[in-house]
Amino acid sequence: MFITTRVIHMFLNKRFILASNSASRFRLLKNVGLNFIKTTPLCNEEFVKESFFKKNLNIFNLPKFLAKEKALSVSNKKTKHLVVGSDTIILYQNKIINKARNLNEAREKIKKLSGKKHQIISGVSICCGGKQIWTTDQKTTISLYKLNNKQINEYLKHAGKDILSSVGCYQAEKLGPQIIKSIRGDFFNVLGFPLFPFLSFLKKYK
Repeated sequence: MFITTRVIHMFLNKRFILASNSASRFRLLKNVGLNFIKTTPLCNEEFVKESFFKKNLNIFNLPKFLAKEKALSVSNKKTKHLVVGSDTIILYQNKIINKARNLNEAREKIKKLSGKKHQIISGVSICCGGKQIWTTDQKTTISLYKLNNKQINEYLKHAGKDILSSVGCYQAEKLGPQIIKSIRGDFFNVLGFPLFPFLSFLKKYK
């Protein structure tokens, strides 16, 4: 089914605020042609995580929990703008894999995930007037090829420090397919944002 001009204008006219510092999310939403402004969330992410873990909540709910706090930190009762918060985690054997701080850590991370499966979970929260009005999350399963040291070093040589912005040390939209064997689930979720559910919400929102 072709997207009509009316639908495109409908998306463009629904301006929202993206409460995120992620260059990947910004680029993804801009490429779709959405009308939004970007700002930094006002919450302390580490404090929010501590609060989450103290409540002994299911780890799979962490992205939605963080997304909500990010959106609420920007949303207030004085504005009618939608505020969108989002967060992404990688789980390997039900444990969070954090971003690599340098290429040596990236090398060790890729070694750890090499030949195995892991999950990417992204959550989105939309707030308006200081209240959450919509939320969702998506899980995508990634498998990496079994890589030897030479292959990992060659990949890192070409990928460079850009991959440090990616939690999994691969950028699926760039050189990631060289080490990614398969993606089961939403591809955009791998980029850090479940795009299709979000667009579906915007289409219905008045």
